Amino acid sequence: MPDAHYSLTLQMLEWIAPGSHRYAEAVDVWKTTCPRFMIWEDACADGLIDAQPGKDGVVSLTERGIALLAQHVPV
Repeated sequence: MPDAHYSLTLQMLEWIAPGSHRYAEAVDVWKTTCPRFMIWEDACADGLIDAQPGKDGVVSLTERGIALLAQHVPV
């Protein structure tokens, strides 16, 4: 069974996947508590997510993020 950190990472990737969230919104949602802060920072460090420059830049999954999500989320 995946640990809580991994499960939250998948949850965040699934939330980002549609590509309709701005950086400011994503940071607000995913940096609100300590564990979520780590999820956001780890996903950035692991190359799973990307964002266009600025607070209004759209947050998206990288190819690596898409592949990880595809392995674990049923279509």
